[in-house]
Order: sequence, then C-alpha cells, then structure tokens
Amino acid sequence: MSNNSDEKNPKNGLTSSLDGGAQNGDPSVDNGDIMEIPVEPSSMDISGEGAKMFVTDAEEGEVPDGPQVSKLKFVCRDGSQGQVKVEKEDKGKVQESSETPKESGDNVDRKAVVTNEQDLVKALDELSVATSGSEDFKEAVTSNFRRQSMAHPEMSDEDFVTSSEWKNVKRHIFVLSEAGKPIYSRFGNEEQLATLFGLMQALVSFVQENKDMIRSVKVGQTNIVFLAKTPLILVCVSRLDECVAQTQNQLMYFYNQIVSILTSKQLFAIFEKRKNYDLRRLLSGSERLLDNLGNLVENDPSFVLGAVKCLPLTSSVRETISQTIIQNLSKTKNVVFAILIANNQLVSLVRMKKCFMHPMDLHIILNLIDSSESFKTAESWTPLCLPRFDSSGFVHAHVSYLADDCQACLVLLAVDRDSFFALSEAKQKIVERLRRHNCLEAINASMSNCWPTMSYVNVQEVRHFIYKSRSIAQFITPALDIPYVLPGSDAANNLSIAGNIQGHNVSPELQRIYSTYFKMHSRLHSHSRPLKLMYRVDDTENWIGWLTSSFELYVAFEPLVTKSAAIAAVNKLLKWVKKEEDRIFIMNSPTF
Repeated sequence: MSNNSDEKNPKNGLTSSLDGGAQNGDPSVDNGDIMEIPVEPSSMDISGEGAKMFVTDAEEGEVPDGPQVSKLKFVCRDGSQGQVKVEKEDKGKVQESSETPKESGDNVDRKAVVTNEQDLVKALDELSVATSGSEDFKEAVTSNFRRQSMAHPEMSDEDFVTSSEWKNVKRHIFVLSEAGKPIYSRFGNEEQLATLFGLMQALVSFVQENKDMIRSVKVGQTNIVFLAKTPLILVCVSRLDECVAQTQNQLMYFYNQIVSILTSKQLFAIFEKRKNYDLRRLLSGSERLLDNLGNLVENDPSFVLGAVKCLPLTSSVRETISQTIIQNLSKTKNVVFAILIANNQLVSLVRMKKCFMHPMDLHIILNLIDSSESFKTAESWTPLCLPRFDSSGFVHAHVSYLADDCQACLVLLAVDRDSFFALSEAKQKIVERLRRHNCLEAINASMSNCWPTMSYVNVQEVRHFIYKSRSIAQFITPALDIPYVLPGSDAANNLSIAGNIQGHNVSPELQRIYSTYFKMHSRLHSHSRPLKLMYRVDDTENWIGWLTSSFELYVAFEPLVTKSAAIAAVNKLLKWVKKEEDRIFIMNSPTF
C-alpha cells in the first residue's frame, strides 16, 4: 500500500511540495504557517463569549514542549531489534526506588532484579516475549474479550503467560504500585501475573536510579509504554501501532479513574503509610469501570481529541433544557454541576459560576454512566472525585435517568453529602417541565437518529470527517455512510462514538478510519516536529489534517480527488459547520 503525505512544519515550511501547486489550480503556499485555504473568517471562528464551559490544559498553564528523550537500542533473542526511550527528569522529581520490608501476612512479591544494562536488555526481552503473540493468531482474542474469562487458576503462572489465549491479546493494560504490587490487569488474573508485574517494576526502578524515567520500549511490532505517576506505575503493551504520547494519555485516564474512586489524598496516604499495600482491596467492585474505560479509549475519538460530542438538538430545545435545570436548582445549595447525558453525548451542562469542567473529568463521568446498568433502575447517590476539578476530595453525585420512556441520564454534583433528597425532588420537577415542553420527545428523536450523515452534509468529495472546536472542547463526526456501509444496512456499529455502539464493537472500517485520524493527530501535535497541515495519500482514501488556533479538522476523501478539489471541499465543510453550529455544539455556558 502506498502511503505518501505532504506535511507542513510551522518552522521549516513544507517538507514535500504540493504537486503542481497553482499550476493545477491548487492554492499557492505562502510564506506563513499553513497552506492557504480560502475560507471566510466567520466560518473558521465558532467561539463566543459565553462558550467556555471546559478548562483546557493550555489554560491551566501546561507547557506543550515535551521532555528530553534519549534512546537505548537492543536486540532480543529472537533476532528482532528494539529500542528504549527514556525521559530526562527535572532535578528533584525522580522517585528513588527503595525496598520496603514485607509486613506479616502479605503475599511475597516476586521481583526481577535489574542492576546493569545487560539485565535491562534481558528484562525487556522477557517482557516482550511474555506479552507478544504469533501473527497467525492476531484475531484470536478481540478487544471486548472479558478479563474474567482469562482467569485459569488451574494453570501455573508460567503456563498462563505462555498460553496462546493470553499472548494473542493485542493490547494489555497493567497497573501496579511502585513496590511492584499488582493492582489491575485488563485481561487475566493479577495473581497469575505477579512475576510479570515485578518485571515491570524492576524496569522502572532501574531507569529511575539513573535519574531518568522510562517512557517506552519498542520490540518488533510491539510497543510497551510506561507512565510513572507516584505512587502508581501504569503500563500498556500494544500491537495496534499507536503513538507513545496518545498511549500515555490513555494511561493517564486509567490513573485518573483510580483517583476518581479514592481521591489522590487517600491514594498518597495509603502508600505513604504502607508501600506494599494491596490496593485491590479498595478497588474491589470497581474493575468494571477500568474494563469499560479500556474499551472506550480504543474506540472513542473523544479521548484522543480531549473533547466531547454533543447530542444534536435545536438551540431552542437545548435552551429550554438548560433553563429548566437552572430554575429548579438555583436555590439548592452547594450544587456545582448539572449534566444531562444521552448515548454518551452531552445534552446540557450547567455549572456554578467560576467552576469549570475539564473534558477529562467529563469523560470519567461518561465512563461511570456507561459502565453501570444499575443507574437505569433507581436513583443513585455516590461519591465521586473529579481529578482535574479537585483531586483531593469528593463531590457527591445524584445519578438518575429521566424516565422509562427517555433514557437520558441526569447527573447532579453537589459538595454536600446530605443533599440527596433535595436533588431528588429537583430532578422530578425538572422531568415534569421537560415533558410539558416536549423536550423528552426531542431528546429521544435525536438519540434514535444517526444524524448527521455525509449524505446530509452533502460535500461529495468527503467520505468522513472529524471537526473539533478547540475553544469549547467539543467535536462533531458523522456516522459512516456509503461507500463504507451498504444502503439500508444496520448502522449499529458504524456510529461515530463508541458509547453508541452495542458492546463497543466498532466496525472494522470505522476502526481503520479512526486509526488514520489518530496517526494524523499525533503528527500535528508532535512535541519534536509539530505540523499545522498535512495531506496524506493511500490506496483507499486521501486525507487532510489541519490544525489552527480555533479548530482541528481531519477529513477522508475519495482516492481520486485532486488537491484543489479537496481544498474546495474543506471550504464547503467548514461553511456547513458554521451553519449548523447551534445544533451540533453547545455555544454558551449557562450558570446557576
């Protein structure tokens, strides 16, 4: 398969010229940062004064520049070559590894010993062999294979990690303590993986002792990515051709999911008092949240984009919903957020003044709702930590679905643990008023509709796209249409986000498209060589990735489209987004 791309670097200009340029009718490339695309300014700027409801990483002062990275190359015993990437840590930030005496009654951890470079290469070899399967069985175990079904207590630990069932999983997630204590494995049983957990802990400790932080290991087609977040170590072993930065971001979601259950304050206190503590005792019953998160981060572009998808509604219906929530909660003390969710999409978000919801926190809430069928049967009251809002404490969530005939979920977050009955009463009043104004019917209609489709967008050259508004951290992407699906076929697995899909089984075509989008996202946001525009050609589609200060756009075109036609199609697409923005985005941020 051919794979060519035209990429533009904001510092160095185009790395390969656009064939023909103005001679073939394509717009010329100026001396600025991006290729000129003739778009009216209004169609590029969809932000408004009242649009800010999410606080982003950039607004919190995070610097986009990446850490200094060095590499160590090695050769495995099977002849394959690999390399280790390590990050130079700032002085004072390296966590020194230390052995902690085992307390009586604790299980003895099996640890690998890494004291020199030869031991490191051997450990990397063992880890890659233990988690990589034969290419002939790549499809043997799918991403929705339940971790519980892989628990075989009758097997020895060595037999388990060498079984084809285990090794043919394409993507593993591991969480362990800095002392090497197993906490979570997406597949299999943590007890049978104790040796493997000890090996991962030894790798991290060895690199830390050299004042570095291990970032990733590449062995053949396998990527092993590490995220050390005191007091935890998170590891992803993947054969899905994912970039390191995106994988580390996914691991950060797993860390935040654990914090959402315990709070960072409790997490630090536990391991400060007892470094060898078995955290599974406190996480028991919450594995479903981590399992479901593992499915979502693979199949939902929300997590890569750092944005949310809104349920399409007319502005009048959305305004009625928001005002109804405000009227019934404005007099209720200590309510910080009210969130209405349908099909993993945001319907409305009302917040207390000066309080902002980070997209990562909203994703944690979406995962909580998506993981728990029990919320559909009764009102629930549960403590929840929002790591980006306040990682040290809980808010209390009143969670309930609106009605039996409207499966939208209302989440009311308060800081007062005694607010359940007041919020329950307010919820009933909200539902009554929404029903009187026919808002429930409007929500149901939008939930059952696959709008927008590309036939509705009506830009002939465009097969699919993702558009993200950076100012409001929201995105829009259509369901798959012809030629990816046959007319009249069941589109259940072709919808735009994983939360809409039965069992999270995304269609192969949608997975392939998202995989290309994610690779383009990685290039545009590269720490070492960021781009603002790239044009990619392969056997099945042509692609454009475009990053500006106000939006991100990823587009799949038919393979025979010319560059000039692609640019014109992007122009039409941006005009369509501007025309429909009140329907596809929440353009204001109502407050109590």
